Amino acid sequence: MTDKLIIFDTTLRDGEQSPGASMNREEKVRIARALERLKVDVIEAGFPAASQGDFEAVQAVARAIKDSTVCGLARALDRDIDRAGEALKDAARSRIHTFIATSPIHMQRKLNMPPDQVVEFAVKAVKRARQFTDDVEFSPEDAGRSEEDFLCRILEAVIDAGATTLNIPDTVGYAMPEQFGRLIARLRERIPNSDKAIFSVHCHNDLGLAVANSLAAVANGARQVECTINGLGERAGNAALEEVVMAVRTRKDFFPCHSEIDTREIVACSKLVSSITGFPVQPNKAIVGANAFAHESGIHQDGVLKSRETYEIMRAEDVGWSANRMVLGKHSGRNAFRTRMQELGVEFASEEELNSVFFRFKQLADKKHDIFDEDLQALISEASLEAEDERVKLVALKVCSETGEVPNALVTIKFDSDEKTGSATGGGAVDASLKAIESLVHTRAKLTLYSVNNITSGTDAQGEVTVRLETEGRIVNGQGADTDIVIASAKAYINAVNRLLAPLNRTHPQVSEV
Repeated sequence: MTDKLIIFDTTLRDGEQSPGASMNREEKVRIARALERLKVDVIEAGFPAASQGDFEAVQAVARAIKDSTVCGLARALDRDIDRAGEALKDAARSRIHTFIATSPIHMQRKLNMPPDQVVEFAVKAVKRARQFTDDVEFSPEDAGRSEEDFLCRILEAVIDAGATTLNIPDTVGYAMPEQFGRLIARLRERIPNSDKAIFSVHCHNDLGLAVANSLAAVANGARQVECTINGLGERAGNAALEEVVMAVRTRKDFFPCHSEIDTREIVACSKLVSSITGFPVQPNKAIVGANAFAHESGIHQDGVLKSRETYEIMRAEDVGWSANRMVLGKHSGRNAFRTRMQELGVEFASEEELNSVFFRFKQLADKKHDIFDEDLQALISEASLEAEDERVKLVALKVCSETGEVPNALVTIKFDSDEKTGSATGGGAVDASLKAIESLVHTRAKLTLYSVNNITSGTDAQGEVTVRLETEGRIVNGQGADTDIVIASAKAYINAVNRLLAPLNRTHPQVSEV
């Protein structure tokens, strides 16, 4: 028997810190349910002290999830820990993850605290967290740039205080694999009570080494990896769950451990996270990219046809690429629709909500012949977006675009209780439409990203548009989907505008209030 590798997913917490990737409560619950189907061991649902919205989202996930442990992040502050404990009180299994910075630069310039005081805060935080749960994780933030002797001292102290998991984060993505692996090995050797805790790692991808560093740590005794779906996360992201899991599974000869992840759910979970966050997966992304199992070279094609193992070290089916799916259409009834939604992890709060989404489904079925799972996920995402407090709604859009003429758009929106109409010209139909909307909402935001992805294949496929707006240092993403790409673009822009207009009252976990 090999050791179990605990998979700790932080898509809902660290992944959400990607610029513009904020998720509402319903979206977090949908992703959490998908992670539960994936058999993730620990789901870090958020940072409850960040805002009331974050608290309610963690609470909702804690109430919805039964098979995975639900975790809340807390700085080494009494109010943070108490808030996390309150949010998690209804969880079947809960964990509090508390942390404090330990590198010289962080202690001196961010915390303005001497090392002795940092140890004191860490021990106090772990003891307070133990009042809410027996499952307490501690992280020395910026461990990759911390002094090894000090790491040994503080980690020994928090184990004595009751920490059951020690997470060693490479917070700024600075470590090299060989160096990071050695660090994990030395910490396990030097800390007298290291056998009383599980060693974990949380690696960032600033130098493109998050997965390599995580696997080096596993090879040196770490038995938990913190990661995210699609490698989502702050700055360059985190270690990608799908890459870590499949590396350990594929190289059983090298790694003396195994995960209990249901790998057949990987692709579906990847697509859901991509749809909700508006962060598309690049085609050449390992495991979940559209080209991950594609072969164009004649030599490769010939080899695969003769023996798949010549060029494939994994089977596409094992990560969910070729699973049989029910295809719905215009003649599908409510029962088939409800059943498929349940299989996708979507549960409706009321018959009214079911009827609303089913009506959208019928509208889409009139436009395209076959409705695939990806279309259904987009429908739910759109319904969830519109369920937010919307101040701006699209009423009508008319676009004129012809060869030799300047495209123009006429748009009508409802802004609060007022209906407004505006027009604009642009370099194309989309440009004119977005300018017409902006002429009515006056956000003065800069459009920093415009991305289009087809949800499924075929000329009648829905297009999913992501836009990113930035103003006064605030960044938001907006998503929209439609078989008409111009309308999808308008929906995405209006979704982003609504997020800009919403009040922002959220604390970043790495902001020190000590």
